[in-house]
Parts: sequence; structure tokens; C-alpha cells
Amino acid sequence: MEKKIYGLSMQEVEEKRKKGEGEQEPESITKSKKQIIRENVLTLFNLLNFIIAGLLFAVGAYTNMIFIAIIILNIVIGIAQECKAKKLVDELSILNRPAIKVRREGEDQEIELKDIVKGDIVILESGSQICNDSIVTSGSLEVNESLLTGESDPVIKEVGSTLYSGSSVISGKACAEVIHVGNDNYATSLVNEVKKEKQVQSELLGSMRKVTRFTSSLIIPLGILLFLEAFVLRKAPVNESVVASAAALLGMLPKGLVLLISVSLATGVIRLAKMKILVQNIYSLETLAHVDVLCLDKTGTITDGKLKVKYVIPMDRDEEINLTEDEEKQLVRAYLDASDDNNATFQALKKAFAEKKSEEKNVEEKNIRYKEKYNDRTDKTYFIKNKISFSSKRKWGSISFIGKGTVFVGAPERILGTLPESLENELEHGRRLVAIGYYDGEWKDEEHLPAQIQPLYGVVLEDQIRRNAKETLEFFHRQGVDVKVISGDHVKTVAMIAKRAGLRGWADAIDMSSVGEEPDYDAICREYTVFARVTPKQKQELVKAFQRQGHKVAMTGDGVNDLLALREADCSIAIADGSDASRQIAQVVLMDSDFTHLPQVVMEGRKVIHNVTRTAGVFFIKTIYSVLVSIFCVLTNTPFPFIPIQITLIDACIEAYPSFLTILESDTRRIKGRFLSTAIWNAAPFGIVAAVMIGVTTLFLPMVSGEKQTIMYLTLIIISMTAVIRSCIPFNVLRGFICVTMICGTFGALVILPGLFEISAMSVAMWGHFLIGSLTSVAGLLIILNLRGQQEEYKAHMRKKKIKREA
Repeated sequence: MEKKIYGLSMQEVEEKRKKGEGEQEPESITKSKKQIIRENVLTLFNLLNFIIAGLLFAVGAYTNMIFIAIIILNIVIGIAQECKAKKLVDELSILNRPAIKVRREGEDQEIELKDIVKGDIVILESGSQICNDSIVTSGSLEVNESLLTGESDPVIKEVGSTLYSGSSVISGKACAEVIHVGNDNYATSLVNEVKKEKQVQSELLGSMRKVTRFTSSLIIPLGILLFLEAFVLRKAPVNESVVASAAALLGMLPKGLVLLISVSLATGVIRLAKMKILVQNIYSLETLAHVDVLCLDKTGTITDGKLKVKYVIPMDRDEEINLTEDEEKQLVRAYLDASDDNNATFQALKKAFAEKKSEEKNVEEKNIRYKEKYNDRTDKTYFIKNKISFSSKRKWGSISFIGKGTVFVGAPERILGTLPESLENELEHGRRLVAIGYYDGEWKDEEHLPAQIQPLYGVVLEDQIRRNAKETLEFFHRQGVDVKVISGDHVKTVAMIAKRAGLRGWADAIDMSSVGEEPDYDAICREYTVFARVTPKQKQELVKAFQRQGHKVAMTGDGVNDLLALREADCSIAIADGSDASRQIAQVVLMDSDFTHLPQVVMEGRKVIHNVTRTAGVFFIKTIYSVLVSIFCVLTNTPFPFIPIQITLIDACIEAYPSFLTILESDTRRIKGRFLSTAIWNAAPFGIVAAVMIGVTTLFLPMVSGEKQTIMYLTLIIISMTAVIRSCIPFNVLRGFICVTMICGTFGALVILPGLFEISAMSVAMWGHFLIGSLTSVAGLLIILNLRGQQEEYKAHMRKKKIKREA
């Protein structure tokens, strides 16, 4: 008699936990609140702004310190948005944590993964996920280790066999003793090896780092030169020297742009979290928008991991069976209900052989239940005499019913022998086959089938393509994203699935097990669309090959065997139904395991990039003219023409206000060009015209300095507003509202508080010079922009001609 397994006592559990032999709390995939606060507060931009504010405070220029309120508001908004995104992401990340069944003090109970300790006895059965390395102590299992090895063939595990975390149970039932917890687990150790700090692949982040380095390298030397020139050469008081220098330095810093990028990304992450799409790094949102090669797995990605029965084909028999058609189906249902197997194949069979709705009343009256013990049965018609569990090794299973004979379910070549032509044709189309046979008697031999077995049915099954898969693949095709299917399954099966899913190029398939040890991955990537029998190392090499060809690659994966490729990809995407290891390392996790939601991630990324790129040009205008005018002032020994409070008004009303109102706009066009070069290219005409206007006015306008400053400031406002208005074309209700309120708000502030902004009263002569300067500046901008537009049209025309010649 088998000894009853008692399991650990609660005292032993507590002792092991105190010794450090307990499972650890899952590591948070998001930043901590302290980290969010630190990263939003302790930035180089903030440091420079606070230093400038400190200098202004020291000389008593309090009104010119208003800009620091905007900086603080920026920090608060950034922290609030990231914390909101963190809350939603953390809530999503706990949805898919499995419950573990353990035996403690002789009782079976379900606990959370974090409560497991070394030495715990876990109860494993069909469908269970193996979360800790264990050793089988009783029973036997068939285990799917494909998430670890990439091989789909089941592995038999008997008493004494080691079970590895990251695998799952196909069939059987067993008790296993936990031997590893935490980082000692096989899957976790692999994750830790792969999960090295990887440089974030973000063009936005990289661009802002370049801007930060550039402005930081200029601010300190230019600030010192401007101060010394004012204080030493022009004999200006200390407070005037500090105020003038501070205005120049504040103008160089695109303060709101960093916040705009982080808030835009956080807003996108929040929207996706509500769709059950978990973005673990906010910059991944941008990365996926740039992807032009998407590598998809077959099982669980294009397909939903479920099977459906396409046909049930009655088989020809050598001799008659003393059963009616209804009795045959009832026997098959009895087998399926009594079977311990609950994998995708058996779930599909149960659905196909389920009694019709018209029979439900009859079923309820019969109340048929199948028990292994005669005394427990509730119906005298069917009860189990002997059961041989299905095994992938023998490729069949059987159940004998007293007085009713034995039903066999297994591979067609075992049950049927020679396959009929109808079933052979189904194999050619990449479908799966199951055969059901019958023996008029009891069967106990686990090694052999009876010679007199009679075929009942051939069952044709096929993978279920995800709903909207065709539309999703067509979307990526239209957007210029080349979709590749990479799978460990047979090449014919993968190609047929790709065909059914609507993948273009599905026939360009290759069996990677036949390419040799050193294949030409670059040539393979160019030639094929479907890759079958792919090993984990080959997946990684394929991703590298695509990248060598200049592509941005996104990789979907669900197992430990995908970790190398996921880490290598520019954007890694995991499905929640896969292994915990893949979810930990991936940048994006599809919580409902549906790849058809990927277009939504792409669209959100595009919204962010388009909105930030469009508005970044306005931010960089101030940076460009501030740098040019500062250099001009140093060379000509003239004071910087503006004061910090005037720069603050432009920051708030012309840069920040329009930018933050338009981040919710939905611009999902394909992304062309690079962020930084596009933004500077858009800003350059306005920044240069503003700098020229300031230089000409400073040198040649015959007016006192206060009047000159007012004319230059008002003209600068007109130039900056022109840039905003141009960025709002084509107009809609929101953009029209923004432009009108921007104009009214800016000039309204100047009219109401002229003293605060040090605006001189406008004389007739000043109005004349202002109008001439504004019209000249706007006309110059229109000429430059028109010439640029013609140049771009000419380049596009020449590209088309070149394409025609090549064709």
C-alpha cells in the first residue's frame, strides 16, 4: 500500500522561511515611487534651473523667479503621471500569477507562489504550471518543456525525475518535492543571466540626452562670459548682470520638452493598461512604433493555443460492431468524461462529442457519472473497470467499461494502421489527426494494442486562428512592417497556419533543422518568411541578422527558450499565457495573450512620436535663438535683450500650453525621419529669423534700450506664435481653440501686467517699427519655408523617377 504523503507542518514552513528557504516576493517590474520621484527631481535640467533661480534669489530679482513655479509644476505633473501609470501596470502584473496546490499537514491547499518554501510537496496534474524546480516523489507525469528547450515532444517524468520551473504538465498526476526557490530555480537563473542591464533603445531619450549634453556644455561658459562682460566691461550692477545672464541661460533650456515626452509616453501607457496591455518600460511604446520587422510565434500567438474539431469521419470496419451509432458516441463521451487528460486535444474532442441541446433534458435525467469504483457509480450503465492513461510515448490510451468493452484514443497510425486517403490529405494541409477505436472486451496490456481493435472514428483537428488575425497581419503589411513567423513546429504545419492566417509569403518556408551548423542567416532572412523547427539559438541569430540589415525588430515569445531572442530584439513582447521568465524580460506583455492588440501599441507609439515631434520644433526655437543671440551679445558686448520673466511667459503660453493640450490628438501616420533632426529642421527657420531680427534691431534701430527691448520681445512673440500656428495646420476645433486662446492669453497678460514684464508704452514710432519687423520676419519665414517645400518636392520627384528607372 502506498504511503500517504503528509507534507510539511506549518511550524516547519515557518522555520524554513526564517532560514531563507522561502520563495521571494515577485520583483516589481515598475520603478519604485522613490525612484520615480528621484528621476523626476534629480535631473540636470532641474539642477541648472534651480541654480539660476538661486542666483536670482540672491540678487533679489524675485519676480524673475516665477519660472521656478513652472519647473515645480512640471515635476509634480511628471511624478503624478508616472505614479498613475505605475499603479495600473502593477495591478495588471499580478493578474496572471498562478495559484499553487501544496500538501501541508496532510491536507491539500492552494497558496500563492510567494508562499512556497523549500521542501514543500506540490500536487501536479494535467494543466499545472511547474513554478519551482522539484523532484517527483510519487506518481508520474508527461511534461511539456518546450518553453525551456523549444522541443514540443512531451517528456516522461517518474519517481526521482527532476521537474524544471518553466515547464507544464500535459497529463498524469504526481506529488513533487520543491528543491529550489527564488534565484536558485532553473528558469530564474536563466532570466538573471539574460536580464543584464540593456541600453534602452529610445530615439526620444537619446535625442534629449544629446540636447542636454549640448546645452550643458554651452550654458556654463556662456553664462560666465555674459556675466563678466556685463559686470566688468559694461560696469552693470551685479543684479542686472545676473538677470540678463539668467535670461539667456533659461532660453537655452527646452525645459518643457522633457516633461512633454515623459507625460506623453505615460499617457499612452495608461491608455494601453486599460486595454490589458502591460508596457513595462515607457520608452518601449516609442520603440514598437519604429519597428519594421515583426517576428511572431505560431502557437499561442497567431493561434490561440486551442484546437477545434473540423471533421469526425466514421471509419470502415472489418466486421460489424454490436453497437448502435448512439451507443458508440455515448461510449466515446464516457471515455472523454472519465479521462484524466485535459489538454487542448481532449478539450476539443469533448466539445465535438458533447450531447446536443435537445438531449440535455435526457442527460439530466440519466445523471451519468463515471467512477473508478463500482460502489460510487450513480448509473448502472457505465462504470470503469480498467484505465490506461494516454501516453505520448505509446501514443494511445484506453478505458474499459464493465459490460461495454474498451474505447481507445490515440494516433491514427497506431489505432488504424494504414491511413485512408482522406486522412492523408488532411495531413498534407497541416492538420492534426486523432483516431478512436473499440475492442469488445476488457484490455489491461499497457504495451500493446489488441489485434481485434475496430476503428470507430477518424477525427481531424486544426489550430484555431485568433480572431482578427488576418486583419492584424494585413494592417502590418499596409504599414510596411514585414511579418515573419518563427516556430519550433513542423514546416508544413507552420506554413499552413500562416496561410490560414492570411500571411503574405506563407509559401516561402524553411525547415531550420536542415540548414546545417553554420548557415548564412542574412541570406535566409532575405529569402524566407516562415521559419520552422527553429532552436532558441537560431531565433537569436535570426533577430541579429535582421538587425544587421538595418531593420528594427520586434520579437514575440512565450517561453524560456525565447529569452535570448527577446533580449536581442529592439522591442520584446511576451504573452501572459507563457512563462513567467518571458514576462519578466519582455518590454511589452499582452495580458490577454492576443497579438491582434499589437496595432494598438503601434498606434499609441505613433501618437506620442508625432505629437512630440510636432511640438518639439516650437521648444527648440527658443534654444536656437538663445544660443545665437548669446554668442552675438558676447561678440558685440551688448546685453541680452530679455529678462527671465519675459522668457517665462513664452515658455508657459506659447510652448507648454499648446503642446500639452495636443498630446491627446490621434495622429497615427507612418513615422518618417528621425525625431531630433526633424524637430531642429522645423525649428531652424524660426530660430534663425528671430536671432537675425534681434541682431538687426539691436544694431540699427535708433531707439533707447527699453523701447528696443519691447519691440524685439513683441516681434519674437509673433515669430513664436507663427511657429505654433503652422504646427497646428490642418486646423480642427481643438487646434483653432488653442491658437485663439494662446494669442489672447499672451497679449492679455502683457496688457494687464506691463510692469511685471517690463513692457514700455507703445508710441506711434514703436508701432511702426514693430509692424515692419513683424511683417518682414513673417515674410522671410514664408519665403524660407516655401523654398524648402519646393526643394522637398523636387527630391520626392527625383526619387520617383529613380524608382521608375529601376523598375
